[in-house]
Amino acid sequence: MKSFDELLWQRRSIRQYDAQKNVSKECIEKLLAAAIEAPSWKNKQTSRYHVVMSPEIRSRLKECLALQNRISIADAPVLIVTTFVKGIVGFERDGTPTNELADGWGAYDLGLQNSILLLKATELGLDSIVLGLRDADAIRNLLHIQDDEVIVSVIGVGYRSKDSIRPKRKEISEIVTYY
Repeated sequence: MKSFDELLWQRRSIRQYDAQKNVSKECIEKLLAAAIEAPSWKNKQTSRYHVVMSPEIRSRLKECLALQNRISIADAPVLIVTTFVKGIVGFERDGTPTNELADGWGAYDLGLQNSILLLKATELGLDSIVLGLRDADAIRNLLHIQDDEVIVSVIGVGYRSKDSIRPKRKEISEIVTYY
């Protein structure tokens, strides 16, 4: 089993997938089972995943993405649309926002889950990329996603066809302030 540090170093945003290799439903369920272990606001667990494995629907979903994103996931065998149910986390019982972030907490919780999903994919030998440039209304209509869900991203999952170089990361001194 890979160490946590190995997973962090090996995970990449992959933009070229092997069209001949499929991903099983069992593998996707392992990703999702790991993701739901993430913490969430008051354990409300408002994150949702819409998994597209059908070639026909996947083709139609790609049309809802910006051109550069269509190219990045052209051969990815699985696309996962990530959403969260709005108006629940970050709000008091009477519906008023707990603080200025309001529904931002739903996106935060989803991000925590997605991070774990990506690392689990790496552990299983899968590759992934998170895409944010998309037509949310077109995706909502295509997949019949409920109006109370905020569409955040599309994650491509598959097996890389080409190795990727690890991009440079900022130094800790560039991102932290100690008090």
